[in-house]
Amino acid sequence: MDAKKVVALAYSGGRDSAALLHATLMSAQTSGCEVVALHVNHGLSAHAGEWERFCADQCASWAAQGLAVRFASSRLSTRPQTGDSIEAWARRERYAALRTMAVEHGASVVLLAHHRRDQAETLLLQALRSAGVAGLAGMPRQIEREGLVWMRPWLEKPRSAIEAYVQQHRIAHVDDDSNTDERYARNRLRQRVWPALEEAFADAEPALAAAATWAQQAQDCLDELAAGDLATRIDAAGLRIDGLFELSPARRVNALRAWLRQQSGTPAPASLIERLGQELQASGTASWPMNGATLHRRRGRLTVVPKARAALPKVHERETSLQLRRAGSYRLAGWGGVLRVMRVPHGGVPLAWLARLELRERSGGEQFQAGLGRPARSLKKQFQAADLPAWQRCGPLIYSGGQLVFVPGLGIDARVIGLPGQAQVVLAWEPAQP
Repeated sequence: MDAKKVVALAYSGGRDSAALLHATLMSAQTSGCEVVALHVNHGLSAHAGEWERFCADQCASWAAQGLAVRFASSRLSTRPQTGDSIEAWARRERYAALRTMAVEHGASVVLLAHHRRDQAETLLLQALRSAGVAGLAGMPRQIEREGLVWMRPWLEKPRSAIEAYVQQHRIAHVDDDSNTDERYARNRLRQRVWPALEEAFADAEPALAAAATWAQQAQDCLDELAAGDLATRIDAAGLRIDGLFELSPARRVNALRAWLRQQSGTPAPASLIERLGQELQASGTASWPMNGATLHRRRGRLTVVPKARAALPKVHERETSLQLRRAGSYRLAGWGGVLRVMRVPHGGVPLAWLARLELRERSGGEQFQAGLGRPARSLKKQFQAADLPAWQRCGPLIYSGGQLVFVPGLGIDARVIGLPGQAQVVLAWEPAQP
């Protein structure tokens, strides 16, 4: 008999996540899903332990009533570094902990309880930080990262509807005392700005949330444009600078932003984009610092060199298999990096080839074909011909059905390049940052 589908849900114990957990459990009675409630104890409040016990007790009570729920929790062991934003640190560490717990419990989907007011607040905060289109797009309703689908099913729901649901079902929840702490930007917005804004503009919440939706659509168009522009300007040696400057200034900036985001996993600062626009076309070698890495200009290519990395924990065993069914980022802890899968219109491997992959280390004798019509040669010779430094050669060799598909630093083997009309992707290997 097939195992039940597992759906994970981020459960802080607050009103919104408690309501979403209750609604999900009601739905699971007929869908046959099992729900795992994931709680992250940040350790920032004196009440953090009480909230964790409350969440555990609530899940135990619902399970005793016959509802298919399990409870899992994780206590953060790190602390913000000097100069870190506590909000940014907590968000980053929370999502990392949620992902780890979801994978451990066999979930492929994680539900988040953000609603329409949260979206409207996010757009305002991003605008006040001078964010671009990507920032103004706010939070996506659904996105896939590292093999997990993150969903916000209530993103179009008004806050008032969730409050009514909580009252109707008499759902117990906790009140986070930090929600009134005006050291945090979102709380200042909620306490000082939002009441006046809503009094002056009664439809502020739906209007701002709708603006975020328009920005999301605009960003999707920019991403598609960047993918097409980059497809013919990236090779095994990096991003071709001459190809980048064939584009109009606006498209060049858009493509460069997208490429840097792919390389680092985070948006590049505007100051770096501006500097690159002024300095990239000069001759000779050069370098520019960026988060956790250094950009290098060498032989007409732009490449990213990660900073020195700490040794991998010995607890990680190297993954030997992988299933890829869509574009996204897949963290391979045992190999110490992230495999990025990006859709391209041509020149990639058919997505259908990636449904069942083998991950192997170099053992000697492997043959790689660097281009159509070119002979297959040993990896050693291919690396030498490409003049690749050692750090660019690390990572897994990827096979499908015994055929070599991808080599870090060299790219897709020409023997698996797809035909016109097939859904195609390219792969990129990025060593983990320290």
